[in-house]
Amino acid sequence: MKRDPPYTSKRTHHSMEFLRRRIESQVLSLSGIALGQIDFEKPQDDPGLFGPDSVSWQVHGDFTSMLIGGISALLLQALHPLALAGVWDHSNFRQDLLGRLRRTGQFISGTTYGSRADADWLIDKVKTIHLKVTGTAPDGRTYAASDPALLTWVHVAEVYSFLQAHLRYRNPQLSEADQDRYYAEIALIAERLGAIQVPRSRSEVAAYLAAVRPELLCDERSLEILHILLNAPAPSALAAPAAKLLMQAGIDLLPDWAQQMLGQQISPARSRMIHTGVHSLAPVLRWAVRGGAIHRARKRLNLPPR
Repeated sequence: MKRDPPYTSKRTHHSMEFLRRRIESQVLSLSGIALGQIDFEKPQDDPGLFGPDSVSWQVHGDFTSMLIGGISALLLQALHPLALAGVWDHSNFRQDLLGRLRRTGQFISGTTYGSRADADWLIDKVKTIHLKVTGTAPDGRTYAASDPALLTWVHVAEVYSFLQAHLRYRNPQLSEADQDRYYAEIALIAERLGAIQVPRSRSEVAAYLAAVRPELLCDERSLEILHILLNAPAPSALAAPAAKLLMQAGIDLLPDWAQQMLGQQISPARSRMIHTGVHSLAPVLRWAVRGGAIHRARKRLNLPPR
């Protein structure tokens, strides 16, 4: 059997490494790491709020499923008139989608994988910002981002979406007990921010979503959020097809009733195509990304690479 000369395999390795680094840099440019405000590798041996044995470390550790879950959460949150009013009036989300993505990513990765001090700093920072976010919604009701009930809605929309994305695209075998454990663990963040009556299990989350549904509404502002997401620029021309796929996967992840409210019902056949596409893309991104928050946090705790 004829073998390639050594220089050929070396050249192939260099080409693959160049490609890997290119993909990784584009992925990390979308994440909170791009803000450069948290050193996930220090201080040594600090487990943070949850630690590596937590279910939260598992669920939040995959870029692909977290981005899909984040898109879905944003659309779900946009169906709540008071939550949407706060974003509409006080966020530059419409002009700076990437900045919003990075800031949200930094909060989630920092509170999950950062040191205890960094997690505390992020929580205090967000609480301070929330105190300034007040106003009147189009229906005449007043709102405040520090409203405990509103904080619970934003939290549930996020963590429900993250867990659904994890089950669909990362680990469908996650046990029901561990799913409940995830909700119980991550409730800590919502409670630290001021939320009350935070659901702590799958059954409590399902009951909560059913109770809130009559308060939800799809209006022009909700559809504008959808339009912004669907037309968001990709990090590069090469990444455009992947970005479009992940956006569709975020819509597909929504509960059927939320898809209907947004006028974005996805057929079973199209849903299967989206699943196939994501399951082809995700392993490439996992291969490429070796310097994400979870990888750096594992270094901090002297744990072997994933």
